[in-house]
Amino acid sequence: MATVPAETTGPTPDRSPRNAFDRFFEITARGSTPGREVRGGLATFFTMAYIVVLNPLILGSAVDGEGAALAIPAIAAATALIAGLMTLLMGVVARFPLALAAGLGVNALVAFEIAPQMTWADAMGLVVIEGVIILVLVLTGLRTAVFRAVPTQLKTAIGVGIGLFLALIGFVNAGFVTGGTASPPLGLGVNGMIATWPAFVFVLGLLLTLVLVVRKVRGAILIGILGSTVLAIVVEAIGGFGPAGGPDGRPGGWALTVPSLPDQVFGMPDLSLLGNFSVLGAWDSATWLIALMFVFTLLLTDFFDTMGTMVAVGQEGGLLDAEGMPPRTKEILVVDSIAAAAGGMASTSSNTSYIESAAGVAEGARTGAANLVTGGLFLLAVFLSPLVEVVPFEAASTALVVVGFLMLTAVRTIDWTDYEIAIPAFLTIVLMPFTYSISNGIGAGVITFVLIKLVKGRAAQVHPLLYGVAVLFTLYFLRHPLELLIG
Repeated sequence: MATVPAETTGPTPDRSPRNAFDRFFEITARGSTPGREVRGGLATFFTMAYIVVLNPLILGSAVDGEGAALAIPAIAAATALIAGLMTLLMGVVARFPLALAAGLGVNALVAFEIAPQMTWADAMGLVVIEGVIILVLVLTGLRTAVFRAVPTQLKTAIGVGIGLFLALIGFVNAGFVTGGTASPPLGLGVNGMIATWPAFVFVLGLLLTLVLVVRKVRGAILIGILGSTVLAIVVEAIGGFGPAGGPDGRPGGWALTVPSLPDQVFGMPDLSLLGNFSVLGAWDSATWLIALMFVFTLLLTDFFDTMGTMVAVGQEGGLLDAEGMPPRTKEILVVDSIAAAAGGMASTSSNTSYIESAAGVAEGARTGAANLVTGGLFLLAVFLSPLVEVVPFEAASTALVVVGFLMLTAVRTIDWTDYEIAIPAFLTIVLMPFTYSISNGIGAGVITFVLIKLVKGRAAQVHPLLYGVAVLFTLYFLRHPLELLIG
């Protein structure tokens, strides 16, 4: 279900293109309008602009094997630059409303597992290698073939699981759901209460957005983000809560970005990290088996995260074909592979497709024209980082929760009476939010699907490629014991 409903009554709408721009991006053909594309592009940008702040904090908080750290301003500039360029490339080449930026989870893997065993340049070189390998798999058709082998209902479960994952990310980022040090592992706010003003701003923003969605107000999600941001600025101006945690923070502070009118709107970027990578260095600084295992882990994570994301976004926009595949699948995967390598070349870690793009699709985006808006804003963010930091997590997270609900509605199309698909679908859905990983959910679903078919004596119903994928995911889940075994 999307926020912008399709026409179901009356005469068939005229889907002929209005001009060359419309024809190229197929705006009218997909039932969209330029206004919806602009709104969708804005919504996508505001829901993922946090990466310009968060990626530097993750990469900048780690040191490599030589004790060196990356400069946070340089990471921020490179993060915005590559996100902008790759999002524009996706829009023009694949013409699909899917934005890209430095991948969360992958950046943590690079920062805290890979870089400490080598230099930053060596670690980013492995990211480049992984991107090139994925590109080869796409060009040979293997990556697309593997995903076509996944049953349609399991693909649906991937989209549903990502929706639940998005909702949890939104609740956690806003401080509405917090992790406990003991039982229970998750709880409401602080000691079971909404005890901070930032969390209260999130609640009000979420209720506003839900009311607008129910009333089918155009731009509901974007209005919710902007309205929550204005409220956050007012609350911060009155209360002066500041950031949460850290030496200058306080328990009632904002999660990441402190909402306030910026002192300046322009700053020259530090692009010194561009080109700071070494393709061959890791194979000397770490054992070749360790380096190979790192590449394999990066590869498997990117391989399936993007596929799950593009299907979930396409599902939200009603853009999937009968096999559950979006239009121009190969082009989407080619750009995503290039983005992975580009992220390594710019020292931002692997760039990948963002599920937050579903927020833009929920606002009406159906084509790559929305990416022109999102990508353009990321490029502006290279110079206008103070403006990017105005929108706090607590405001942007309202969109993630609402989009999570919209994506979750597809769960009704899964046959829950057929345990052979229902059990893999269940594990796929629940393990994504429970383990904070899209790949973990997909892996569990594929492995259990293959296992159940085998024990039921229906091995012929499993596509041959899925057996190989199940083996690879088994190795993926066992990668840490294997790393210890090989020393």
